[in-house]
Amino acid sequence: MASNAQRKYFGTDGIRGRVGEHPITPDFVLRLGMAAGSLLAERSAEPTVLIGKDTRVSGYIFEAALEAGFASAGVNVLMAGPMPTPAVAYLAKTLRLSAGVVISASHNPFEDNGIKFFDGHGEKLPDAMELEIEQRMEQPLRCAAPDRLGKARRLNDAGGRYIEFCKRAFPAQLSLQRLRLVVDCAHGAAYQVAPQVFHELGAEVIAMGDTPDGFNINQGVGATHPEALAAAVVEQGADCGLALDGDGDRLIMVGADGRIFSGDELLYAMVRQRVMAQGRQSLEGVVGTAMSNLALEKALERMGLDFRRAKVGDRYVLEMLKETGWRLGGESSGHLLNLDLHTTGDGIVSALQVLAAMVASGQRLEELLGDLQLFPQVMINVPLTPSLRDGWRDHSGLAAALQAAEAQLAGRGRVLIRASGTEPLLRVMVETACRDEASALAQQLAASLN
Repeated sequence: MASNAQRKYFGTDGIRGRVGEHPITPDFVLRLGMAAGSLLAERSAEPTVLIGKDTRVSGYIFEAALEAGFASAGVNVLMAGPMPTPAVAYLAKTLRLSAGVVISASHNPFEDNGIKFFDGHGEKLPDAMELEIEQRMEQPLRCAAPDRLGKARRLNDAGGRYIEFCKRAFPAQLSLQRLRLVVDCAHGAAYQVAPQVFHELGAEVIAMGDTPDGFNINQGVGATHPEALAAAVVEQGADCGLALDGDGDRLIMVGADGRIFSGDELLYAMVRQRVMAQGRQSLEGVVGTAMSNLALEKALERMGLDFRRAKVGDRYVLEMLKETGWRLGGESSGHLLNLDLHTTGDGIVSALQVLAAMVASGQRLEELLGDLQLFPQVMINVPLTPSLRDGWRDHSGLAAALQAAEAQLAGRGRVLIRASGTEPLLRVMVETACRDEASALAQQLAASLN
């Protein structure tokens, strides 16, 4: 398999950047569509792709560019319009398509955009296929013969199909009646479908972040800004609230008292519900990431479940789930995976699993998660100077400070030191039950690099 270093444009979640700056330009995206389309045309006699997008104003430009690129390569195109990323993955699979493409920069501001691909099974493309698309972009690209050009049409029932899929992920014997929910759609791709799902399952829904204008996606709302949801839940006297991000694959929830619950806590709720409904034998282990809270790991161990950590990124969580054959995993950021229900992370489907746990237990979210007390995590970002960029792993001062910190923690906590994948920073994180101790150790570790 190709590594990230071998790919110029594709990262862990597609291609992403600032609109108008390479590679997020109309001409690049046109060539991307032609290159990907030429590959699909070789593998299928009647290739068809689905294109969905979030609510960014730039989506119109890149939607048109992708459509032209695919059609010129001989690929038929279905246009879904604004649609959550997991909806595109589901529709690509259920409609037996060649691929699904999402135009979105997820939780980023509107000035950014991106392109991500799913194969016909609703799964993200393997590294090797992304690399092959990039290599084709470097070669001359030719238009298909006039009698082989692709056609484009609108998929008018995309939203309805996805709503029914989400509803099937909620236990048939349960109902959301008598629950008052605040649903924050982040002014993003789920603004039409998310409130409808919870309403049709019986909840009283108060929607927010559901009036996109092309520029306000993720702006002060959604999973990356849950404080707005917390205030709305308390003000409305709601039972709980849920926040999605701009493309609908991330989830953060809020209790009736305004407390914000992270992805680690929601994953724990999903695991408990799975064990309660299907028995301990139904679940061998759970996958988190290097950033998953130590308290989650210890809580799962008490339940008799194995816990493994993947690299940061839902892509790597998915890879480890496939390797182990396990079904549940996620990130503290709110990317949650339940492979019994979907091929990719889905904020709405994940919320329904947590709500099912609440309804089945008769407990509020705060009560349901009352026995999980997350450890404080203190992180310090240390600028990576040229001398440190390649040599921090061999830094003698850091090695000595790390050995001392781990000896002091003696299994009561952990230290994580990693280079940022997006900025010239070294992230130094200490996690233990005592915040003051975590803060002091993090500062000592950071100071050792001076």
